[in-house]
Amino acid sequence: MASGADTPTLAAKIRRLRKERGWSAQRLADQCAKLGEPALTRSTIAKIESGVRRSVHAGELAVLARAFEVSPGVLLGETMEASGHSGASTNALLQDHREARPIVTLPHRAGVLPVRAASYQRRTGPSLVISAMGLGETTPLSSNVSGKIDVLSGLGGVGKTQVALDYTQQLWTAGEVDLWVWVTAGSREAIVSSFARLAVDLTGVEDTDSEHGAQRLLEWLTTSPARWLVVLDDVQTPADLRGLWPPITPTGQTIVTTRRRDAALRGYGRRLVEVDVFTPEEAEAYLRAALVGQPHLVEGAAELAVELGCLPLALAQAAGYMMDRGLSCADYRARWTSQRRNLASLLPEPDGLPDEHRATVATTWLLSVEQADQLQPTGVARLLLDVASVLDPNGIPAAVFEAPAVTSLLAHHTRRDIDAGQARDGLMCLHRLNLITLDPNSDTRAVRVHTLVQRATRDALTAPQRAAVLRVAADALLHIWPAPERDTVLGQVLRANTDALAETAGEHLWKPRAHALLFRAGISLGDRGLITEAHTYFHRLLASARRHLGPDHPDTLTTRSHLARWRGEAGDPTGAVAAFEELFNDSARVLGPDHPDSLTTRGNLAYWRGEAGDPTGAASASEELLTDALRVWGPDHPDTLANRSNLALWRGEAGDSAGAVAAFENVVIDSVRILGPDHPVTLTTRSNLAHWRGEAGDSAGAVAAFENVVIDSVRILGPDHPDTLTARHNLARWQGEVGDLAGAATAAEEVLTDRVRILGPDHPDTLTTRNNLAFWRGKAGDPAGAVAAYEQLLTDCFRVLGADHPDTLTARSNLALWRGKAEDPAGAVAAFEQLLPDVLRVLGPDHPNILTIRNNLAHWRSQSSERVTS
Repeated sequence: MASGADTPTLAAKIRRLRKERGWSAQRLADQCAKLGEPALTRSTIAKIESGVRRSVHAGELAVLARAFEVSPGVLLGETMEASGHSGASTNALLQDHREARPIVTLPHRAGVLPVRAASYQRRTGPSLVISAMGLGETTPLSSNVSGKIDVLSGLGGVGKTQVALDYTQQLWTAGEVDLWVWVTAGSREAIVSSFARLAVDLTGVEDTDSEHGAQRLLEWLTTSPARWLVVLDDVQTPADLRGLWPPITPTGQTIVTTRRRDAALRGYGRRLVEVDVFTPEEAEAYLRAALVGQPHLVEGAAELAVELGCLPLALAQAAGYMMDRGLSCADYRARWTSQRRNLASLLPEPDGLPDEHRATVATTWLLSVEQADQLQPTGVARLLLDVASVLDPNGIPAAVFEAPAVTSLLAHHTRRDIDAGQARDGLMCLHRLNLITLDPNSDTRAVRVHTLVQRATRDALTAPQRAAVLRVAADALLHIWPAPERDTVLGQVLRANTDALAETAGEHLWKPRAHALLFRAGISLGDRGLITEAHTYFHRLLASARRHLGPDHPDTLTTRSHLARWRGEAGDPTGAVAAFEELFNDSARVLGPDHPDSLTTRGNLAYWRGEAGDPTGAASASEELLTDALRVWGPDHPDTLANRSNLALWRGEAGDSAGAVAAFENVVIDSVRILGPDHPVTLTTRSNLAHWRGEAGDSAGAVAAFENVVIDSVRILGPDHPDTLTARHNLARWQGEVGDLAGAATAAEEVLTDRVRILGPDHPDTLTTRNNLAFWRGKAGDPAGAVAAYEQLLTDCFRVLGADHPDTLTARSNLALWRGKAEDPAGAVAAFEQLLPDVLRVLGPDHPNILTIRNNLAHWRSQSSERVTS
C-alpha cells in the first residue's frame, strides 16, 4: 500500500486528474462505486486528497486508475518518481496482497448452478414460499424483494434447491438482479473460498487469507448500490455461517437452503420458510410429466404418488427406475409395497440417478441422522428415529418416547442414564434436522415423520435391532394407553400407531407370544362404542394368531374369547353362546377344565346365555361355576367374587329380585373386606345392589344408594369416568321410578350432555341415555316429544348398531309404545306387527321380550278396535 511520503504526491495526482476533468469528489466516488469499489466514498476521497488518510490499498489504486482511464502503473510510476524510490519499493506499496486482477462487469453471475429438474413443477406449497419471498403467482417480478434473508428449510429431498433455483432464475431472466451468486454451502470452507473468489472478481484484490477475502466480499455487499442476490445452498449447520451471513441492505437479498431449522437460523431480518412435499395433485402431475414419452407407464400414477409420500426426490428416482425397466406406476407400486424388498433395490443405481442427484433416497438422510445424533444429548436421536420409524407417520404421542421402555433402550445404548426430558431433547435434535416434525402444541400427534424416512431408517436396522425396536415401541404404546380411555382423539391415535406397528412388525409381535398391545387396541375399539369395528378387528386378529401361533396356543384361545364377546356386543348373543361353548371345549382340552382361562370362559358362556334370553340357565351355569371357583381359587379370590356377582345378577334376572339383593349384600361385604371400600369392583357391586333393591320394590332405597355411589365414584374415579356416568344414569332412572319425573328427565339430559362430550354421540351408552331420556319425557306428559325423540334415536341405532342389534329392537319397541300413548293406537299396532317377526328371528321364540311384545301388540289392537267402534 502507499504510505508516508508517497501519499502527498499520490493525493496531488488524484486531485489534479479530477480537476482536469471537472469532476467533483462525489462524481469520482460515484464512478468508483460503478466500478465495484463503493468504499471509495466522497468522504474517503476527500481524506486521501487532504492527507488525512495516509494509506491506499492496491485495489483502490486500480479502481481510481480505471475511473480516470489511466493504468495503475501511471499513478504508481509518477508517485515513485516524486519520491525517489527504487523499483524494489514498489512491492512495499502492494504488501499483503497479490497482483491486482481485472474487475468483472455487472451484471454478473457467479458460482456453479445446479441442474434444473427435468420435470420441475411450479407447486402450490412452495409457491407460497415464492409469495413469501415477494413473488406471488400473479405478482410481476420486481426488486422490492430485497433487504431480507429467507431460509428455506425442509426434509432432504423436498426440493428446496429447485425452489430457490426457479425463483432466482426468474429474477435473473427479468433483469432484476445485477449480481447473482450461487454458493454450494456444504461446509464453512466451501463458503469462505467461494466468497473469497468472488471478492477477487468484484474488487480486483486477491487476499492471501481466504477469510480476509470473504470479509472483503461482505464489505462490498454492504456498501454496493448493485442489486445482488446470494444463494447459500445446502447449509449443513448454522455454525458454518457464523460471521459469514450476507448483510441486510436495501438492494440485496439472501436465500439459504438447509435441512436444519435451528433457532440460530432465525434472527434479525431472517425468515424461516418451511418447504413441504408436493401435494398429491402436484406429485401425480410430476410423474405424468416425467413419463410423458412413455404414456403406457402412467397407469397408477396417482396411487404411486401417495405411496411415495409425494416426496419430489423419491418421485424423480422412481420415474428413472421405471423408465430404465419399462415398469408402469402400478407395477412399481406393487414392488414398492412388498415387504420383501428394501428401499435401495427400488431405486436407480448411483451412477444412473436423474437430474444429477448426488444420492439415492435410501442414503440422502444418513448425514442428517449422523448430525442429529451428535447434538446434545449425544447418541439419542438415531435411536428415537428407529422407534418412530415403526409407528404411524401421521402422528405419534410424545409420551411414547418418554416411556420406560424407550428410555431404557436409550440408556442401554448410550451407557448412561437417560430420563424423559433428555428423550424429549433428542426429539428436538431430529426436528432441527427436519427428520421429524415436532409439534409442541399437541401431545397426541406431537411427532410426524415422512414414510420414506421411516422406510430408510428401518432398512438400516439389522434383524436383531429391528426386533428389539418393535418390542420397545409396543411396550411404550401399551404403557401410555390410559385405562379408562377418556380422550377420544388419543384413543384414535394409539390405535393408528398400533395398526402401523403391527403392519411393520409381522411375526415380531407374536413371538414368543402375542403382545398385549394387540388385544388392547381391539378392546379400545369396543370401549369407545365401535362395536362392529371391534368384532372385525378381533376376527382379523384371530386369523393372524392362527397363522403365527397355531390353533391351540393360549393366545389364540384368548383371541377367540375376545371375538366371541364382541360378537355378542354387536347384537348376536346367540352366536356368542355358540362361540363360547366351542371355545370352552377347546380350552378344557388344551389347558384343562380347571385352568383359569377355562373357568373364565365358562363365566362368559353363562353371561351370554342370560343375554340371549335364558336367565335361568345362566343362573344355573353360574352356580355350577361358583362351586368350581371356590375349589380352584378359594372364597377370597377376586374371580370368585366376580362369579358370585354374576350368580346374583342372573338370579335377579330370572325373577328372584329379593335373592339378588341378599346375594349382592354379601358380595359387597366381602368386596370391602378383600379389595377395600374404594376399589372399582366394590363400587360396581354397590351399584348392582342398589339396582336390585329398586327391582325388589324399594325404589327410594335405590335412589339413596345410587346417590352415595355417585358421590364415591366422583371422589375415587373422577366425574368423567364411564362408571361414574353409569351410576348417574342409573340414579336418574330410579328418580323417575319414585315419581320425580321432571327430575329424572333433567338428570338424564345432564348425563347425556356429558356422555356425548366424553364418549361421543355414537357410543352405545350415549344411545341408551337418549332412550331413557325419551322415556321420561313421555312419562312427564309429553308423549309426542317421546315419539319424536325415539324416531331420531332409531335412525342413529340403525346407523351405528345395525337393524338386528337388541338395542335397536328395543328402540323400535319403545317407539311403538309411545305412538300408542300419543293417541295413535293404529300406528302402535302396525309398528309392533312389524317388530314381532324381527325379534323372533333375532332373539328366538323363547326370549322374554317376545312375550312383552305380544302383550303390547294385543293391548294396542284392543285400543285401536275400541277407537274404531266408538
